[in-house]
Amino acid sequence: MSTSEIPPNMTIYINNLNEKIKLEELKKSLLAVFSQFGKILEVLAFKTLKHKGQAWVVFEDVSSATNALRQMQGFPFYDKPMRIQYARTKSDIIAKADGTFVPRERRKRHDERAERKRKEQHDANQAGLGLNSAYTGAYGAAPPQLSQLPYLGGAKTMVPEAPAPPNNILFVQNLPHETTPMMLQMLFCQYPGFKEVRMVEAKPGIAFVEYGDEMQSTVAMQGLQGFKITQQNPMLITYAKK
Repeated sequence: MSTSEIPPNMTIYINNLNEKIKLEELKKSLLAVFSQFGKILEVLAFKTLKHKGQAWVVFEDVSSATNALRQMQGFPFYDKPMRIQYARTKSDIIAKADGTFVPRERRKRHDERAERKRKEQHDANQAGLGLNSAYTGAYGAAPPQLSQLPYLGGAKTMVPEAPAPPNNILFVQNLPHETTPMMLQMLFCQYPGFKEVRMVEAKPGIAFVEYGDEMQSTVAMQGLQGFKITQQNPMLITYAKK
C-alpha cells in the first residue's frame, strides 16, 4: 500500500532506520527530532528481527503527524535517510482514547505482566531511595539530599551576566539530562557549516556546538532557539564565551 492510499492519522511509520543503534537511544533520538512538530504520546520500536530498522511515532493530532511526515521525509538519521508514511493500523494509545480499542486476550496477559514488572521496579526504586539516606559516601559523608543539589536544568541560573559577542561556537543550556551528543548532532547538522558537538560529562544539561564561522552559528541559533527536546526543556542558545 503506498503512502497516498493510507489515510492520514496520528501515527507515522518510519523505516530504513540504522539497525546498529540501541533501542533506548533510538527512541530518545526519535523523540528529540520529532517533538518539534507537536506533542508525542508514544514512540514504539522493538528488538525483534521482524521489526528491526522500524519505528512508530504517535502524535496527539493528525496535523502534527502530517507536518512531521512532510518535513522529515528523507532526513539523514544516523547516516540513513528516513522513509516515513502514515501507519496502517491505529495505535493502541489512540484506539483507547477514542474508544475503539479491543484488547486481545494474549495482549491483556502481556500488559498485566508488564504492569506487574513496572510496579516491582517502582517498589524497588522506592526502596533504593530509602537506602540512600543510610548510605555513607566514599569520603565519610552522607550524599546530599535531592533538595540540596543545585538545579542544573533551569535556564535562570545559567544565563551569563553579559552576553558573549557573536562567534562560531554556540553555548546550549537547559537540555534534558538524557540528551546525547548524537541527538544534538542530528539537530544542529541540519545547518550549514556544522563541525562538532561537545558535551561536558560533569555538567549535564549544557553543550557547545561549533560551526565554521559566526554567520553559520547565528543561523543555527535562530533556527533552534527554544526548540524542545522534551516538552519541559526549551533550549536556551547563546554564543559561547571565549
